[in-house]
Parts: sequence; C-alpha cells; structure tokens
Amino acid sequence: MIKFGKWLGYGAIALVAVLGILAWIGGAINWNQQPPYELVQSWGEKGDAPGQFNDPTGIAVTADEVFVSDARNSRIQVFDKQGNFKRAFGQDRLGRPMNLAIADGKLYVPDYFKDSIFVFSLAGDYEQTIKAEDGFDSPGGVAVRADGTLLVADTYAKRVVNIDRDGKLLRVWGTPGKSGIRAGEFNYPTDVANAPNGGFYVADGYNDRIQQFGPNGAFVRKWGGPFGVNIFGPFKGWFTTVNSVAVGPQGNVFAADFYNDRIQKFDAEGDYLMAFAPDNVGGPGHTETAVAVAADGTVFSANFKGNRVERWQHP
Repeated sequence: MIKFGKWLGYGAIALVAVLGILAWIGGAINWNQQPPYELVQSWGEKGDAPGQFNDPTGIAVTADEVFVSDARNSRIQVFDKQGNFKRAFGQDRLGRPMNLAIADGKLYVPDYFKDSIFVFSLAGDYEQTIKAEDGFDSPGGVAVRADGTLLVADTYAKRVVNIDRDGKLLRVWGTPGKSGIRAGEFNYPTDVANAPNGGFYVADGYNDRIQQFGPNGAFVRKWGGPFGVNIFGPFKGWFTTVNSVAVGPQGNVFAADFYNDRIQKFDAEGDYLMAFAPDNVGGPGHTETAVAVAADGTVFSANFKGNRVERWQHP
C-alpha cells in the first residue's frame, strides 16, 4: 500500500503539528521501553523463481512454517522457519494477495485485485472464495473470529466488515467510501487482528494509526501521533502508513510502519514499548509492509522494497 500524494497533501499540516509539540515528545525518535528485537536471518531477492519475491505484502506463521503473499507474482510461498522453500500455490486463482490470516488449519487470503477472500488448506488446496454480499473494494486484511465469522479490512471502501462465510454482512464499521478521523472512522484500513479478549485491532492505514475495538465491537481507543487524528511522523508511537497489525502471544501489538521503515511494538492498551528496523535493503521508504508473530514470540516481517522475509528475535 503506497501513500501517493499524501506527503504533498498533508506535509505542511504535519510539519506545523510536529514543530508545535516537539517539547511534549522531547524529540524522542528511537527511545525504547524495551530492548529492540535483533534481525537474525533474512531470505529472498527480487524475481519469480522459488524463494524469490516481487513485492511481498503479507505474512503469517504456524508452528513450523512461514506463509508469504508474493503479490506481483500472484502466489503464496511457504517456507520452513529457517527460510527453506517448501511450496508455492495460488497462481491459478490469485491476483494480488495481501495480509494473511491462519485459523483452524486454513489460510485466508484477501485479494486486492479480485475483491475476494480466498480460502486454502495449509497444504495449498483451494477450498472457497468469499465475497461480501454488497461487494468488497480491494480488501487488504482479514481475521477469523472465535465464532468463525470474518473481519475484513475493506481498504478502498474505507470500512471494516464482519461477514459470515456466505458473505452476509453482519456488521459494518466506518462509512463506506468516506474517510474520517473520528473514532470508528477509517482512511484506507489495511489490516485487522484479533485481540485475546475477543476484540480486535485495525491498522487504519492512511490515518496513520491503530484503532482498538472491544468484544462487542465498541470502540475502545486509538493511537498514533497526537490524539490519533492522522498526524504522521517518525517519533515513537507515531506512524507513516500502517500496513499490517499482529498480536503476539502475550497480547502485545506489533505494527508494520511502512514509510518509517520499522516495526513498532505496543502493549495491549497501545502504550509504546519499542521499535526495530532493518538495514533498508533496497533503499528507505518502502520496507516493512507486513508482520506476524510466532507462538514463541519470534517476529517475522515482509520487506517490500528488499523483496525479502526477515526473522527477528528478542535479546
């Protein structure tokens, strides 16, 4: 997800806001509450051969495997956790796969071009195509709730929807097609992740923030820049396009902060804990686009510009 033109449209406003509150934030760009994660391995390069990528955009993990949306190659690639290629699938169905979700032994793949959620077995066998009854508009992320229904970040529709497996709309958050910065409004949401308490988090992409909702769907809080109202920047807890959100085994929230070239970690209430970043393989500005957390706490990320997968561990 690339923020075309936003720097021009909001740059002056953001600059004024940043200058006005630098005293409040203390100019702290890299200060961490916890030690950052260390990059212990990466794999991949640009191409279409097995183990190569062309714009990776999503990632998900099981106990033994790493699943990657290889977007412009229109496929899912699967690796063991040491980066050894195992298989690829979806080329005959997928257009542009995005943020992935795994639930009950199934892989859920939002397709940005085909306005659908594709469901595969973890072995790669196609099982189902799910469409919203009123139509998706470039869905970017999906989560499967405990009741088996789906939460979908319907990116270009600027909404989040809860649907059943037949596509029936059960609930909608946000006004379809309309951007907003108030609580429960969105500006190109990119991903959604379940919270341990039955609620969920939304990566509100172009609003440069995360929104949290409770088990009953009620708004809980938002964070990212002052008051979470679409003021972007490089400071701790701020974002410049949130492309992906994941929840770790201890309930911590991880977010891929795309234009700031980093992963940020928060506690379950949105308090900043740390940020960690790669060495900007491929150049800055388009790196960390997706994040997933394994059961042992290992973090995996997709580096968009570097066309690689990264494995991070906490020291």
